[in-house]
Amino acid sequence: MSLSVYRKKRNFENTSEPAGKKKTSPGQLIFTVQKHDASHLHYDFRLELGGILKSWAIPKGPSMNPEDKRLAMMVEDHPFDYRDFEGTIPKGNYGAGEVIVWDRGLYLPAGGGTDKEENEKLFKKALKKGDIKIVMLGKKLKGEFALVKMKKDEKAWLLIKKRDEFAADTDVLKKNKSVLSGKTIEMLQKSDGRKKKKAG
Repeated sequence: MSLSVYRKKRNFENTSEPAGKKKTSPGQLIFTVQKHDASHLHYDFRLELGGILKSWAIPKGPSMNPEDKRLAMMVEDHPFDYRDFEGTIPKGNYGAGEVIVWDRGLYLPAGGGTDKEENEKLFKKALKKGDIKIVMLGKKLKGEFALVKMKKDEKAWLLIKKRDEFAADTDVLKKNKSVLSGKTIEMLQKSDGRKKKKAG
């Protein structure tokens, strides 16, 4: 796990994204989901591990419906400080566009408990196996999810909601405000003077 790829892609004199160092949360493992309107609107799904954020880009966004299998493309590790990043990545920079913190909270790997070190070991094993089961304790995403690696493409995974009391067929993406600022992507675009786009 390294932040070298993340740093190579960015010029920190031109973007307010954090260069970041490896850090950890004082309590349990955290997750964040950022809605990102770059060249294509997508959701960045990030799970804390070993002082960084393991990251996947989900083109259609997460779902609370177990019938939905959402493609999740693994991307470079991000710094822990990225968990709260919100704002506009300027034009000409990698990932240019607006970012909001769509959801965040704690997560536990399947079989995990209160020992963070043990939880990280369980997560690492599952990551290596390509079959991750986690319980999410977010404001929007709740309950058990699976991240399953696809065989054809090393970076392609599927994010699937498990059937539990939190499963629902309503579209969770309609809850489109940041859990930090209450802003939407459209609000950021308006303040940036960008033409309002249709949100997904």
